[in-house]
Order: sequence, then structure tokens, then C-alpha cells
Amino acid sequence: MDIVSPCPCGSTRPYGQCCAPVHGGMPAASAEALMRSRYSAYVLGLADHLQRSWHSSTRPVDFGFDQDPATRPHWLGLDIKRHRETGPDSAEVEFVARYRIGGGSAVRLHERSRFTREAGHWFYLDGEHL
Repeated sequence: MDIVSPCPCGSTRPYGQCCAPVHGGMPAASAEALMRSRYSAYVLGLADHLQRSWHSSTRPVDFGFDQDPATRPHWLGLDIKRHRETGPDSAEVEFVARYRIGGGSAVRLHERSRFTREAGHWFYLDGEHL
């Protein structure tokens, strides 16, 4: 993706100033920034970032990323509803992500995700579907 293009996460910043540095290995500034980078990674097909940013204690071996193109989600948008620190190294992010598979109807994924910070890096732990 072009670094001057709008970021897939829906922020007002271009990709090169938003999610690209996190995709390149820089620590996310917050759990919300990591959540945005993970959404953008799904949009852009960056499986390595998704795996790297998923905490090792909850990371699945296969998270369905290598799906057939006909059944792979086409991501339509991200809306961050709430971000809150729950401790010095923990946070929650509530979001709604919209996607469509094939010619089907749009689907809303509404989740409250939990994050933890270790050695200055935020990691996705898990999420509760709302």
C-alpha cells in the first residue's frame, strides 16, 4: 500500500504515518493503535503482523487467514467505540468492524478486545463478541 494513501483503519492520517510503522515493527503507542494496525493487517493481508501482535498465550496456530479468496472477508470499515486503560499494562478496546464475504450481506463484528503490554509492546489477548 502506498504510504500516502488513507489508512485502512479509518484514521485521518495517511497509512505511512498511522499503521505502517507498527506493521514494520515499531511498538504501538496504545492498545487502540495496535487494534487499528491489526484491522489494517486484515485488510492488507499481513498475516505476519497479526501473528506477531497476538499474545503467545492465546495465539491460535491457525486463525483462518489462508482462506479461499471466494470466502475471504472483504473488510468495509472500522469504528472504534471505546478505549480504556484497565491497568498500567492492560487495556480494552471496543470496536465494530464491518465485512462482506463474496456477494453476501455486510456483517458487523462487534467485539470488546483485551490487550496487555509487555516490554513496551502491546499484544492482543482475546475478545468478547458483543
